[in-house]
Amino acid sequence: MYDVIVVGAGPAGSAAARYCAALGLRTLMIEEHASIGYPVQCAGLLSTNAFSECGVSADSVIQVVRGAALHSSQGCELHFDAGRTKAFVVDRSALDREMAENAVSAGADIMLKTYAYDIRDNVLYTKGVDGHRELPFRLLIAADGPRSPVRAIRGMKPPLKFYSGVQADVPYETAADVVHIYPDASPDFFGWAIPAGEGRVRVGLAGGADVQNRFSSFIRTFSDSCLHQVTGTIPMGVMPRTYGARTLFVGDAAGFAKPTSGGGVYTGVRSSRHAADVAAVCCEEERFDDSSLSSYESAWSADFGKELDFGYRFLQMRSSVTPKDVNDICQTLNTPELKRTIVEYGDMDRPKELVLRLLRNPAFFRVARRVAKAELRGLLFGGRR
Repeated sequence: MYDVIVVGAGPAGSAAARYCAALGLRTLMIEEHASIGYPVQCAGLLSTNAFSECGVSADSVIQVVRGAALHSSQGCELHFDAGRTKAFVVDRSALDREMAENAVSAGADIMLKTYAYDIRDNVLYTKGVDGHRELPFRLLIAADGPRSPVRAIRGMKPPLKFYSGVQADVPYETAADVVHIYPDASPDFFGWAIPAGEGRVRVGLAGGADVQNRFSSFIRTFSDSCLHQVTGTIPMGVMPRTYGARTLFVGDAAGFAKPTSGGGVYTGVRSSRHAADVAAVCCEEERFDDSSLSSYESAWSADFGKELDFGYRFLQMRSSVTPKDVNDICQTLNTPELKRTIVEYGDMDRPKELVLRLLRNPAFFRVARRVAKAELRGLLFGGRR
């Protein structure tokens, strides 16, 4: 019998397996695909903190990012240069493989091309290259993505909503260390262009509707050629309860993608650390009831829960922002003082502090109040749902 079975070998799953094995738990990680890191469903832009959390070498790094530029459809451009490394563009396939290898090195077992189809009496039923398997466990960690089959089997409620994303690598010359953001490319989210090596950028966008048509229009501004296109699903809003029935949900399976950016590696790996700590205590004390598992939710909530709630309220406000509003915000921020604030306090993983500091500026507060109207009060004073 395994102490812990981790379902899914993305960053959150591999991190969970590594942490559990390092804590002395007999750990198995299963992955439905034949190879780790495929298919790629991520822009591959990680903050320095997120990359550090992954615990990997620099082998997967394609590009170092130190600046950003925001482009409104009405002509305003806002450029930042942090003067230091703020993020890394990575080869997600290589990153995922190294994280899985680290889990194995820590002592975890791994089964590829194996997927879970049922759970009964603390036994995980799988199908794969070895046929049908019945795998007993003491605790299950679900790291199986936004549409989590484990969540469906357990009958747990899903994240609040799902966005779709489309991205393609295209030949295009741009500054190698600057990420470009295009809010008007997708009115309920944004579009992006991320440098991905010499003469190449990753162009993509995400949203709740009409995503493919938006993307087709957006990508034409860069190139008529497409080197590689991927699609993916982004959960927005944490599932109502992230534990239950001997199961802890981590990463995208729990809905931990950041609503401000769609990224989920940082929160996924952080949640896996908390899940492993709870798993170790539960196994030591032989307690797997929901009351014992609830400490997991307390741990991740104290870590990054307020940021996710803040981000979701920001996302709700986003749908009311017009292209003119985007242009006005861009122009308001385009001052030396506010640009310094953004560079000093900007944090891809924890943006709340920056927004609150910007709102202390009278000019920005005026435009934010006009744009956000009643939603601004919820953004400032709303608590966790």
